[in-house]
Amino acid sequence: MLTAMNSPQFIVALDQGTTSSRTVIYDHNAQTVAKAQLEFTQHYPQSGWVEHDANEIWSSQLATLQKAVHEAAATMKDIAAVGITNQRETLVVWDKRSGQPVGPAIVWQDRRTAQDCAKLEADGAGVMVRQKTGLRLDPYFTGTKLAWLLRRDGDLRKRAEAGEILAGTVDSWLIWNLTKGEVHATDASNASRTLLFNIDHGDWDDELLQLLDIPRAILPQVCDSSAVLGEVADGLPAAGVPISGVAGDQQAALFGQGCFNPGMAKNTYGTGCFLLMQTGAKRVASDHGLLTTVAWRLGGKLSDALEGAVFVAGAAVQWARDELGLVQTAEELSELAGTVETANGVICVPAFTGLGAPHWDPFARGALVGLTRGTNRAHFCRAILESIALQSCDLITAMEKDSGVALQELRVDGGATASDPLMQIQADLLGCPLVRPQDLETTALGAAHLAGLAVGFWNDRDELGKHSFIDRLFRPNSDTEVSQLKTDWKRAVERSKTWVVDE
Repeated sequence: MLTAMNSPQFIVALDQGTTSSRTVIYDHNAQTVAKAQLEFTQHYPQSGWVEHDANEIWSSQLATLQKAVHEAAATMKDIAAVGITNQRETLVVWDKRSGQPVGPAIVWQDRRTAQDCAKLEADGAGVMVRQKTGLRLDPYFTGTKLAWLLRRDGDLRKRAEAGEILAGTVDSWLIWNLTKGEVHATDASNASRTLLFNIDHGDWDDELLQLLDIPRAILPQVCDSSAVLGEVADGLPAAGVPISGVAGDQQAALFGQGCFNPGMAKNTYGTGCFLLMQTGAKRVASDHGLLTTVAWRLGGKLSDALEGAVFVAGAAVQWARDELGLVQTAEELSELAGTVETANGVICVPAFTGLGAPHWDPFARGALVGLTRGTNRAHFCRAILESIALQSCDLITAMEKDSGVALQELRVDGGATASDPLMQIQADLLGCPLVRPQDLETTALGAAHLAGLAVGFWNDRDELGKHSFIDRLFRPNSDTEVSQLKTDWKRAVERSKTWVVDE
């Protein structure tokens, strides 16, 4: 650890999420010194399409960085490093000379390439893709988004082939802006979410690039998750500080939760739900609808994980708040849900952008079943929380089958874990304890840990383990009846599948 009198005191973590950008500044004890957060606009131009303004992503992230650095009264000399974690799979394409996006960012939730994926699967490409990437042919991932963009715009393709544009996930976009165009890079965890990265060879794969007709030259350099990639440029907050930690948000949360050993698992409850189990150097191929993904790359060595992704979790609460006007705040929804013991037979399947693991149906859509004249707001609110927990149960059941390991406990994080009713519902459905940390935003903490290790701010993972503090342990209620709820859930999910037939 850095111990000199004038040594840096802080690590800055940039946490660029699906609905907001945050900056968190940590001290040597991994305690939060300052924090700033700013929501940004969600765009839904067509059914199944989800877009962001890439410039708004950057400006919102920069604004939170400025605010947090000001709040901490930190100078460049006070900051040891900057870590980045980001919404994964979202595509940004920009002009190499001007640095301006060529169009909207296509968000990971976007479904516009569903038919493209179905055709590739029908043509027999699915097996090769799974073997090389650990992923499935699904519009969730970045590669088919980029292929779609280049295919529909001939001029853009010519510019790509001429080396005039660049493409990447959001971490690459942030790194490019933070270094004012000096560095075009990503880390292995983000690269592994693109359908273009070979998880055996640890680099972009020529056969995959040919399959999707994507020029290699527009892609970023793939780096370790904990290593110095560049420095923040002059004129920006934290100018001259090394950028030394990068990981996709779910892998960062796995690291922040201290899941360093095989068999350890965490579930992040954010816009979506993302369950990851560390498998280390042992690559586990899923037979039950999960993904094999890179957890991180340290010292050139890949560490792997099994992952299950739920596309809509906390976003269902946001939908009930913003679109339906059912409640004013997420806290109100949680409180209302806690006033009833059941949802009175109501089942909500929030498949607004299709179903992720283990179902993988991009043509599914949301369903609300079991309504009666006696259904009230509290029942509706509880059904939404139950939908989050039930989707996570589907993932965990698949993970136990793939790994052959029964889950003994689940480490949880993310904003939605602040809901005690949701956590208790989840513990009851799983029949195992849930461990909720004091710091719910372990995504940012993971980015900070990765950045700090690279520059010697922290010595090793043993030291990082001292930063973990438990807020509450949720134990399952043995007298809670869950079998009927699980049965009703399965029936409702089947009714939501293959709803869209013409996209």
